[in-house]
Formats: sequence, structure tokens, C-alpha cells
Amino acid sequence: MSEINAQERLHLKKLLKELNSHKALHTEFVTVYIPAGYELSKIINHLSEEQGTASNIKSAITRKNVQSALEKMIQHLKSLPSVPANGLAVFSGNIAAVEGKQDMRVWSFIPPVPLNIRIYRCDKSFVTDILEEMLLDKFAYGLVVLDRRDANIALLKGKTIVPLQKTHSEVPGKFKAGGQSAQRFARLREGAAKEHFKKIADYMKDQFLPLGNNLKGIIIGGPGITVNDFMNYDYLTGDIKRKIIGTKDLSYTGEFGLQELLERSEDLLAEEEVARERKIMQQFFKQMLDNPKKVTYGEKETLKALDMNVVDILLVSETLEEEKIFELEERAQVSGSQVKIISVETREGVQLKELGKIASILRFEIE
Repeated sequence: MSEINAQERLHLKKLLKELNSHKALHTEFVTVYIPAGYELSKIINHLSEEQGTASNIKSAITRKNVQSALEKMIQHLKSLPSVPANGLAVFSGNIAAVEGKQDMRVWSFIPPVPLNIRIYRCDKSFVTDILEEMLLDKFAYGLVVLDRRDANIALLKGKTIVPLQKTHSEVPGKFKAGGQSAQRFARLREGAAKEHFKKIADYMKDQFLPLGNNLKGIIIGGPGITVNDFMNYDYLTGDIKRKIIGTKDLSYTGEFGLQELLERSEDLLAEEEVARERKIMQQFFKQMLDNPKKVTYGEKETLKALDMNVVDILLVSETLEEEKIFELEERAQVSGSQVKIISVETREGVQLKELGKIASILRFEIE
């Protein structure tokens, strides 16, 4: 399963909120999931058969609602040339609040990732758990920051660093000694460092291997010499070694080191949303310094620019109310503006929130 972007996530959340707001008095809401590559005619024939079966429902109102929901869905599916590449989720039912009245609706949704399951269900609520599952962050990168004294192991899930484990070594500090004691002390330090590295490798195996294919890669950071020493030892298993996508020379360890590792790994995480967010926000701040007339921030100035059709990229903080975000997306679509939804998981995202939650990069200067 591939990951979904911020816009897809937002539209899916909006659909789920609407579907879950409706409840039927009886088992009369129809849910159909059609997998990618499935023949549309087979689904239509199946729904027609279910219409016939529904004639056996004793309650006249429930029978009418089920048959009408199926008919509405069949007519919708007949209007489609084929099942979309990612499959299709279709929902139909009478959402009137008063029994005996009719407000028959149909929702048709192309999921952001391919469906591999076929479902027909008639129930008091729509079946949404399969779409809700798509909102979960399933993929992650492993982050490891180490020096000869400490190590931190974490996951990067979406845009969030999730700490997993930290460890401290028993490597003794350096002191001046002569002759035999200096050599013995060097051996002690080297032995303690090896034990430290072995412990880190074991923790990496324990934390990362259970993730299987959901672990997209591992990035290791720390002082360059120490990282090289660690990589050259034979403690890392083949499964872990294959997952390592890069190393970075860092100034810090601990939590600061994890943040520094994330910032320095943008080349490795170029396709990740966190890197894209940071890049577009850095573009905005550079433009603000170099040519402030080509940006806006705050609701009043940005909406004015949208109305003038001069917005190239609209930047919206995810902390803005959902309805407001949808409204902005619709307005941006009219003027052909790109919309980027920015989280508060990065420093730049927090800055956008503090600037009024809405900003834009313009196509050309405005006074």
C-alpha cells in the first residue's frame, strides 16, 4: 500500500465524516467496495440479484428503502465506463431523518490507494473501516543517532519522530596515563565501545525487524568516524544492513541529534511529505526576504490575492478548521492555484501557524 498525500487525506476525512454522520433505523444502507480490475457488469448483475432478494423483506418501508438504494447505486454504476484503476467505494441509502420520508443519496469514491477487497453489505450504517484504515500511517523510516557514549533509536512516521529507545555506554572517559596503563586503558575503552555498538545493533534488530516491509529504510547519524566504526563492525545483521539507506555526519546526539538527522536527510527523504513541506515553506520564507511583494500571509491579504487570481501556491496550516480548508481549496481551484497543506510537525509549519495559518506565494508582485 502506498502513502496518501495531505489533499487525499483531507478529502477522505471529509467523506468519512459525512458517511458516519448518517444512521438508518433498519438495515437499509448499502455499501459496496469494488476491487481494482474487477468487471463492472458483474457488480451490476450482483446488485440486481440483491434487488430481487430484497423483495422478501417484510417491512414495506425497509423493503422500499433497500430496493431504492440498490437502484440508485445500479444507475450510478451504469454511468461509469469501467472500474477506476484504484477500484471504487460506493455508498447508497435513504438519509431522511423521519421514517417514511425519502432522501436517497449515493456517494462514489475512488480511493487514494488500490482496493484489493470486494464487499457487499446492507446495514444500519455504512461500512467505512476499510477507508479509515487508509488514513493510518503504516510506513516509517528508522532513525539512529549515536556516538561512543549514547544512542537514540526512533521512527519517522509521516512527519513525526517517534522515540523508541535510548542507551548509554560504559565507555570510560579519556585521561592522561603513561606506559602500560595507557595501553590497558585504550583496550578497555575499545572493548566498552564494541559492547556499546553491539547493544545498539541488537536494539535496532528488536525495534525495526518486526516492522517488515512497512519499514522503508534506516538512516544512521553521528560523528563521522564513530558512524564509520559502527558500520564496519559485524554486529548488524544482513536484514538490517539492507535497510540502511544512508548515514549522516552530525554535530549533536540525543533528541537534538534526531532533529538534525531529519534535517540533513532531506536528500534521502526527498519523496517524503515532511521534506516537501519544509522545502515549500523555505521557498516562501526566502521569497518573503528577497521579494516581499510576491508573498502574502494572514487571512485578509491572502484571500484578497486569491480573489485577484494571482496566487501560485496557497499554503494552509492543518490547524485551520476543516470546513475552512475545504472552502479555500475550492476557491484555489477556480483560480488554478496549487494548495499545500502544512503540518505543525516542523519549525516552518509552526511559523506558518503563527503567521495566521494562511499564506501564499504569488505569480507576480502586487501592491
